[in-house]
Amino acid sequence: MQSKKVIDLFCGCGGFSRGFENAGFEVALAIDNWNDAIETFNVNHKHPVGVTKNIYDFTNDEIKSFAKKNNVIGIIGGPPCQGFSMVGKREANDERNTLYLQYVRFVEQIKPEFFILENVKGLLTLKKGYFKKEIIERFSELGYNVTYKVLRACDYGVPQKRERVFFVGLRKDKFKDKFFDYPLPQEHIVGTEEALSDLPSLDNHEDPTQYKTKPQNNFQKLMREKSNNIKNNEVTNHSEQTKKIISMIPDGGNIKSLPEEYYKVRNYSSAFKRMNSKEPSTTIDCGHRNYFHYKENRIPSVRESARIQSFSDDFVFLGSKTSQYTQVGNAVPPLLAQSMANAVQNMYNKLEQDDNQNN
Repeated sequence: MQSKKVIDLFCGCGGFSRGFENAGFEVALAIDNWNDAIETFNVNHKHPVGVTKNIYDFTNDEIKSFAKKNNVIGIIGGPPCQGFSMVGKREANDERNTLYLQYVRFVEQIKPEFFILENVKGLLTLKKGYFKKEIIERFSELGYNVTYKVLRACDYGVPQKRERVFFVGLRKDKFKDKFFDYPLPQEHIVGTEEALSDLPSLDNHEDPTQYKTKPQNNFQKLMREKSNNIKNNEVTNHSEQTKKIISMIPDGGNIKSLPEEYYKVRNYSSAFKRMNSKEPSTTIDCGHRNYFHYKENRIPSVRESARIQSFSDDFVFLGSKTSQYTQVGNAVPPLLAQSMANAVQNMYNKLEQDDNQNN
């Protein structure tokens, strides 16, 4: 069977792509203007199709020609959310805003059978729902049945409470009057201890490249399927004073769990948090400077952060440590992406069944 090909726009290091590949799709092209992320993308994907290029530099003819030659049927990606944070009058030439319009342009030129646009859930209410309405209207005018839904990553096997909105469009001439069926939440929620407990203790100076135990649960088995050792697991050195304060914060607590003199002086408010060992992590961002391991007195390593994003341990991050944290934090969690990709595949299966019944 011929593989279904997609293009990943604003692909970053490739979390969205990894999920789609795991579900049997092929990524024909991945575009981002950040070279570190593209280098990471290309060492981790079956086909190193990542390109460091400004999205504006693709001409319409190039886009159409590539899609036709490669039989592209889908577009996935999350335009950077700054464009949806504009206040006041919409400036058509504001580059941050037109990044989203570049996504629209690719859909308009290629006319894929489906698209998935991921973004921060805040865009649903920004400017009194202006952007939500515009996304639905623009893509509907291009001939798509458009739906949107806020999904929690932890409902799809990811040990993280991250919430993102997913807009999905199905081309009307292909899917008729059908709208996308979002994947159903899973019953089991993975907590941070369940996600990380087989990794070495960096506080106790255990070898950062070697697993501490055999896989303890299904999540750890999945993460370790193609990996014999651990990469991107360097410890971050904190000052003794910082470590002392972290050590006083209980499991799932924050600096306000301590006497007032600590948080008053340091002005950290509730940002100075320790993971709750029994619950999914809060959203992994691009640094996590004030978010600590459930047990150890430090911020999570890049590998631990990647686990919390559901990147398997064979996925290697390139660039400086700061760059690696940013790549992890910016990504779509692969297991969530895979759930979406499986749901797309189910739509095609239903279509095939309907066609067979009608013939």
